[in-house]
Amino acid sequence: MRKVTLIRGARQLLTLRGPSGPRRGTELGNLGIIQDGAVLIVDGLVREVGPSRRLENLAAAREADEIDASACVVMPGFVDTGAHLVSGPARVIDYQTRLGGPASEQVAYAGGETLAIARSIQDLSVRLLESIALGVLEEAVRHGTTAMETKSGLGLTDAGEIKILKAHSALQERPVTIVSTFQCDRPPPGYERETDEYMQWISSHLLPLVKRRKLAEFAGIRCGERSFTPRQAFRYLTAAQQLGLGLKLRADAGASRETIRLAVEMEATSVDDIVDLQESEARLLARSHAIATLSPGAAFHLALERYPPARMLIDSGAAVALGTNYNPATSPSQNILMMIALACRSMHMSAAEAVTAATVNAAHAIGRASSIGSLEIGKSADLLLLSVPDYREIPYHFGVNLVELVMQSGVVLVERSEVKWPAR
Repeated sequence: MRKVTLIRGARQLLTLRGPSGPRRGTELGNLGIIQDGAVLIVDGLVREVGPSRRLENLAAAREADEIDASACVVMPGFVDTGAHLVSGPARVIDYQTRLGGPASEQVAYAGGETLAIARSIQDLSVRLLESIALGVLEEAVRHGTTAMETKSGLGLTDAGEIKILKAHSALQERPVTIVSTFQCDRPPPGYERETDEYMQWISSHLLPLVKRRKLAEFAGIRCGERSFTPRQAFRYLTAAQQLGLGLKLRADAGASRETIRLAVEMEATSVDDIVDLQESEARLLARSHAIATLSPGAAFHLALERYPPARMLIDSGAAVALGTNYNPATSPSQNILMMIALACRSMHMSAAEAVTAATVNAAHAIGRASSIGSLEIGKSADLLLLSVPDYREIPYHFGVNLVELVMQSGVVLVERSEVKWPAR
């Protein structure tokens, strides 16, 4: 028996309908809004979108379970890019140390951050890592995330990386879209001066193992002063491409123009966590298919002076996506609503641009735009009801969870109940 649901009466229905490719320039501001909108869902897929009056009169709607969205915004579920979902427990000690004022290098030197995360991953079982990650994922879903790209890269050793990727596989059994990326962030301890040898080993041994065990869809690598050179990244990305993996490149602080050019020439799906960028590099990205993913959470948490250059990228015509880049050391937040608020306040994006970047453009950044990211006929019914009448209130209420309902493939995952005041 088929399952039919009608969501009707939305004050604003944000369909995000538009061109098939990622949105750029002024297209980022087009949310495809329908006033008093409705969505008809049949067996987990969007059957129709349009004004409530029209959809209520459809034959299929007569057998539907109805959800009243009066005074609410209805929109696609958020797509989070670049999260480190499997990364162990919170790094409270590092955070407390930061509150005292030392620089990031001092925290790392004291045994915190990446090395401490790698040690915890080494010490914890896959089952316990999965349990901690599930708690992180559940909080993300409560804040409206229905799809997430999750990266490795914090395990440092091959055993640690495989452990993370196995946990990714276990989480993919949950009713949320999980896309796994094998991330090569930096050489492990002992290989800092032998990065060429390490890159040869990882390209010839670990990448084929990841592909053979079907542990990841994408392979990513970090370029910058403290990670890998463009030449080393080329070797890695070439090996990944030959194996049929999608490509991602992280342009770390201090990354060169050569890094951006490499991403463009290798036809990488995305260039992640951009911080430093020149206008010429933004124009180079604009002429490519690569999506620039931006993550303001780290700048906020680490109290950095500079946020990602969203305005430069958008004005240059580049496609941008927005995500949490969840990481217990640098961006310990799963709240993508807060990322939208930060993008508007500190990156000078409009509310419409930020919503587009966190939905349909983020879906393109993880290779899922054909099925999620917008509310269009035939796509998965991944959607949210927000307790505001106007989408522009999303960044206005910063740090507040506005989510009333989360639906993934037509199934309700989160439904917030009303506050029950005792009788007086």
